Amino acid sequence: MVDIRLPESLRGVEPVRSVRTPAQLDYEFTAGDATSRFLKGITEKRIIGQRATPTSRVYVPPRGADPELGAATPIEVEVAQTGTVTSFCVVNLAFYGSVMEIPYTSALILLDGADLSVMHLIQEIPADQVRIGMRVEAVWRDDADIEPTLESIKYFRPNGEPDDPNVRIPGEGHGTGLGSWVGGVAPTEAIIRNPRTGEGGEVR
Repeated sequence: MVDIRLPESLRGVEPVRSVRTPAQLDYEFTAGDATSRFLKGITEKRIIGQRATPTSRVYVPPRGADPELGAATPIEVEVAQTGTVTSFCVVNLAFYGSVMEIPYTSALILLDGADLSVMHLIQEIPADQVRIGMRVEAVWRDDADIEPTLESIKYFRPNGEPDDPNVRIPGEGHGTGLGSWVGGVAPTEAIIRNPRTGEGGEVR
């Protein structure tokens, strides 16, 4: 270790052990066509997804292209404001700028009619009671406070419907996958085909 020699004027001064420096990043975001349509729908309290073909996946929020098909998604689909919790995280640590009371729950929610989960808050239920498969509904801001942002949905809350038993728990060898497991059978290490479509690969 290098021996640091301080000037006489600094000897005996308590060393600096940490520095707190506020950081701020300002940026401008230009929404493309698909995102603009989605955000316009939000201002009307509608959740709009897009799909490439009448039978392909519905993406929410849409990005203008289907990554599986490599095709544009010109077909707009209004999805439900109810959905199913497919995964969640209980946040127990506050961070700079946070206004949420600890603990709170952030979840992936598969809206009815969509094929891609959105991330949002779960409220009106204790964090330790949130569970995969729980049915929830959107709670919007007051009409006067609606803006073209997903934050116009304040949070999701339980809607009283029975839990969906067919939600695949990530990493588990049982459950179900909202239709993502071919024939309802969980993929194993022996299967190297696409577990959603059953195409490609082979059983070895």
